[in-house]
Order: sequence, then C-alpha cells, then structure tokens
Amino acid sequence: MMLKNATIITMNQRREIIQDGAVVIEENRIVDVGKTKKIKSSHRVEREIDCRGKLVLPGLVDCHVHLTQALIRGCADDMALIPWLRQRVLPLQGTYTEKEGELSAKLCCIEMIKSGTTTFVECLLHWRYGFDRIARVVEKIGIRGVLSKSLMNVPGYADQKDAIPSGMVEDGEKTMKQTIQMIQRWHGKANNRIHVWFGARTPGACTVDFYREISEKARKYKTGITIHLAEVKQDIEYLRREFGMTPMEFMTHCGIVGPHVIYAHGVWIPPEDFKILQRTGGTVCHCPASNLKLASGFAPVPEMLKSGVNVALGCDGGPSNNCYDMIREMKLAALVHKARLLDPEVLPAETVLEIATLNGARATLWRGQIGSIERGKLADLIVIDLRRPHLVPVRNPVSNLVYAANGGDVDTVIIDGKIIMENRQMTTIEEEEVVQEAIEAGPLVDQRLGLKIGPKWPLK
Repeated sequence: MMLKNATIITMNQRREIIQDGAVVIEENRIVDVGKTKKIKSSHRVEREIDCRGKLVLPGLVDCHVHLTQALIRGCADDMALIPWLRQRVLPLQGTYTEKEGELSAKLCCIEMIKSGTTTFVECLLHWRYGFDRIARVVEKIGIRGVLSKSLMNVPGYADQKDAIPSGMVEDGEKTMKQTIQMIQRWHGKANNRIHVWFGARTPGACTVDFYREISEKARKYKTGITIHLAEVKQDIEYLRREFGMTPMEFMTHCGIVGPHVIYAHGVWIPPEDFKILQRTGGTVCHCPASNLKLASGFAPVPEMLKSGVNVALGCDGGPSNNCYDMIREMKLAALVHKARLLDPEVLPAETVLEIATLNGARATLWRGQIGSIERGKLADLIVIDLRRPHLVPVRNPVSNLVYAANGGDVDTVIIDGKIIMENRQMTTIEEEEVVQEAIEAGPLVDQRLGLKIGPKWPLK
C-alpha cells in the first residue's frame, strides 16, 4: 500500500515535513517514506491512495481512557470530583452488565478511531465489565491498546473510607489473580496490538503493601502500571496527613515508579517531585479537558517538561470530558497553559504534537515502534483532510492541526498496516448498529439507579 501526494508530518528526529510525500506500507510496517516521485520509482504496490490536499501523520496516543464510560457520557455535568464519583459515575458503572461494558468499549473505540487515536491506555477495567469481551472488541476493531485490570483492596478514595459503592468494590487477592490471568491470556495478542497492565486504584483504595505487590508483579511479568495520582487537592492533603509525603515520595515508598508507570492527571504534583519523576522515568498523563470540567486545577505541564519529565496526553472519560477527541485535547493543552502562565510562547503546537505522539509512544512502552513515520516502524497513520474552510490556507500544517482541526477532519486511519477507517467509514465494525444500541442502552443504565438525567431547560 502507498499513500501518495501527501503533506507528511514525519515526527522523525529532525521533525521533517515532506511536501508531495509518500509512505509505503508492507504488512504492518513502514518500509519507505519520502518524495512521491522518488518513492513511486522505487516501489510497486497493490494499492495507491491519493492523499492530495491531505495531511498524513502518526496516529495519536491517548494515555488515559475509560472505555466503559462512553455509555454514561453526560451523566454528571457540573460536579466536583468526589461527589461526581460517589453520586453518579461509580454507582452507574456499578450496575453494568458485561454486555453494557462491551457496548461501551465498542462505542469508545469507534469514537477514538474516527478522531485519530490509534493507541490508547484503558486505566481501570472492573471485572464486572467483562474483560474478555472488551479485549475481543479491541482485537476485532483493530485499534492498538493497553487494557489495565483494576486492582484495589480498600473501598476508599483518599480519606473517604467508603467512597466506592458495593457494585464497584473488588477483593484484593481476587483482582491480583484476575489481572495475572488476563496478562497470560491477552498480553501480546492480536499481533501484539493488545497489552495488559496493572490498573492500580487511587491512594485510599490500596494499602502500601498491596501497591508493593502490584509493583513486584508488574516487574515479574514485564508489563506496566497506570494509576490516578494527585488529581485533586484532597489527594495531596490525604498523603501529607496520613504519610507525611508528597505524591511521588509516596509512589517511591510503594515501589510504583519507573518508565513502565503512567500517573494520570498529576495536577497537584509539587515541584520537588519533578526530580523524582525525571530520575525514575515515569510519565504524567495530562488530561486538560477533564481537569477543567471538574475544576481539579492546572497540571504544571510546562514546568514538568522543562524538568525533563515525560508528559503524555489523555481524554479521560465520557462523564469528565465528555468526548474522546485527541485533536480537541491537543488544542486545549496548547491554550490553557498560555493563559495560566500569561506566556503565549508556552507549549507551542509542535510541542503538543510531540506530547500526543512520541511521548505517548514512550509512555505506552511502544517507544521506537510507533509515534513517527519512519522506515521500520509500525504502520499506525492517520490522514487529515485539509481542504476544509477552517483548515485553509495552510502556512504551517502543525499549527492548522493543533489550533484549527478537530476529530471530524480525520479521513482515513491505518493501524498495524490495515485500513480501519477510510473516507470516514469504519471497515471493521458496523458503526450504525453500535450507535443505535448505545442510544437505547444509555437510559436503561440510568433507570436502574432511579435516575432521570436530562436537559436543565424545559423539554417539550
């Protein structure tokens, strides 16, 4: 397969942008990239895709996703995090059937693919959602993903001792056993598109000893850990009061450190923790839309980057964002810190695109495999249609992508060398069937809790 006549943002070491460029894909790898004329003279392929007027770039990497929250999109608007969790999100998810978990995963994967995400990290899969069914969704639909099984042994959140409702409480020993079973069953499957990680719950839901066990098992099975950390001010107050530690001091104390760890949010990580993050090589996943909507605060992203911390980007979930559009998320990340620091030069579009591609590749342990368009790398690419009123003229394609585009501008998506979406049409799943099922299933989830969630204005 050849993509030709494109503007290509390579994200290679020199950050080259190739005009009238072409990419050649064989099986699941990129075998050549360069000027169309030269590439066409060197390669014969079964299919050529004309990308004239289009932008080709590496697929985006969403490092913090709740697959099963797509079905409860809009269920808890205008609420602070802890009541948001206790009154709406966890109780609703605590009634899920495996069929609903599977449906939500389908809906979420379709949305991610159609807005340019080719790799994601699911952070907390509760057993009731049906891990096997969700893994089969990822396998069939063709996206690349990390599936993290949730682990906990205390039903709390920070100092809220019984914050987690009964439908979401899991037994520590059982969750550990289940996670290991899922690693053995799914890690490396689907041509290595599926990885399984440990999804440790937030401090307050795991004891120190349990965190240490998670750390030991992750190293034993050579896989990753993801954890929500310092998302709201209550988190750091709890750690300071209970342990006399900063967030990263506590993570070090528990052994949850290293390049295989993603810390979601990191809004309240203090400057003294930046050195620990830089030294241990972990990633902070920035979720600007979620942090803004829940009024959690502003993660010190420019400061962390300056200190050498790897920062990735994430959309979070249906009730907190309320979408899974990484292109919109890039724009938010670029803008919010300029205003916060009163500095228009902070986080330029180029840095944000690096965060959403190369930094995400490093965070997900696919570094050197995804994140750029280079010979030998996995063929995870997206095509953006630039011939739209809001995307012309094109002076700087990176600027147009980050500041002017949205997920609806994604035309074609290739993952692991296969066309998963072409001309906005999914090729691996019946999108309309999933959409209709979601329309019907959403209200049923609400009704089980006796909730009637609708417009705040009169509905006639």
